[in-house]
Amino acid sequence: MRQVKNSDQHSRAAIVLARGDGARLRSLTKFISGSEIPKQYCPILGDQTMLEETLERTNAAVPAEHTVVVVNRAHCRFYQPLLMGFAPRQVVEQPDNRGTAPAILFGLHRLLELGREATIAVFPSDHFVGNSERFIRHVEMAFQAVDEFPQLCVLLGTTPNAPEPSYGWLEPGSRISFTRPDILRVRRFWEKPDQETATRLYRDGCLWHSLILVAALPVLHSRFAECAPELFCTFGAEMAAIAPGNEEATAERLYQRLDSTGFSEQILSQCPSNLAVLRMDDLE
Repeated sequence: MRQVKNSDQHSRAAIVLARGDGARLRSLTKFISGSEIPKQYCPILGDQTMLEETLERTNAAVPAEHTVVVVNRAHCRFYQPLLMGFAPRQVVEQPDNRGTAPAILFGLHRLLELGREATIAVFPSDHFVGNSERFIRHVEMAFQAVDEFPQLCVLLGTTPNAPEPSYGWLEPGSRISFTRPDILRVRRFWEKPDQETATRLYRDGCLWHSLILVAALPVLHSRFAECAPELFCTFGAEMAAIAPGNEEATAERLYQRLDSTGFSEQILSQCPSNLAVLRMDDLE
């Protein structure tokens, strides 16, 4: 798989989300591995775990040293062997699972701490991708769009094969520019619609939301401030008060105050004007 060009290294970073508990697939992971482990740590197809496959794809677009991986401390026996090549500060340990919004915000804070004020790609670690080379080309196109239009937050949408109500859906709008017909504005976002609505969205040519997105770090940070101000302020106040060597206790205190918050539900559902989508075709 093609590696990121040296000229791109200073301007890109990534957050890999490996924080889910994988409750829905526990019976499958137990069948495969003999124990109920989160799906991202299970080799569901092939010899690699889903996290390892995600990191391999991420490394093709973003330098490994510019990547942080957000995990839950309770899963340490699963992720520690897989992340031995990462520096300790690249592993963001959450005390508990509080949803995707705190996980992404924690990752942003760590990248800021590491001086990675760059264009950020967010990758969940529980996706199967049937054509990695084509997938990375779509990620490259999203990075290029943000380079050209720095205020955009570009989501990667997939062509649905069924009217599935348990996914997020995107309704594409007009293209953002005559020079970029591949990047469309998001007219509306639906998070897990009812079956009737999902059927209509499927019929109307809407897309599944993959939770893969590319945006400049300040732009993504500002979306939290605008759309989730309580979470943003709570996080900022606690993180600003961290004493050297006391981050674990601070994170424990912070997460005790947090409700579970989904990034799609809290941020994307408000459909800010700078939200755009890039359609990923011909992918499994």
